[in-house]
Amino acid sequence: MVAGASFLETFAGILPGADIVVHCQRNSSPAKFAFWAEDRSSVVTVAEHPEGMAPVGYSLVTMPDLPVPALPGDVELRRIYALSITRSTGLGHSLMAAALEDARALGGRRLLLGVLGRNARARAFYEREGFQLAGARRFNVGAGWYDDVIYARSL
Repeated sequence: MVAGASFLETFAGILPGADIVVHCQRNSSPAKFAFWAEDRSSVVTVAEHPEGMAPVGYSLVTMPDLPVPALPGDVELRRIYALSITRSTGLGHSLMAAALEDARALGGRRLLLGVLGRNARARAFYEREGFQLAGARRFNVGAGWYDDVIYARSL
């Protein structure tokens, strides 16, 4: 639920609605998350609201699937999202700190991630968290293809 809702919140008005829906159906299904939760080379972390414990954000760290030269110990931050209700609470930084620890627990020495190139808010966040540009890729969302940048950070 949080995966689809946070992707929709992030990209509504930026990407076509039909592409968002298809992407979420394909990539944010319960079966996908069940796979990652059971996969020993992945870590899913869920953040809960302090009142009522409703899920409000999450991160997913797993083996990399990015078009950059792989280094031993590379791990990918495949997802990190939080619902808008959490803005200015520090949850983003807390999720990132947890993702860094999760990556280290997987034996990671470098954390990679891809982000929509024109997503200035996310890019600024990643740069504040110590990530540097490492490459680019074309990324499919629904029927559309978009230009992403790839960031890397030593662990």
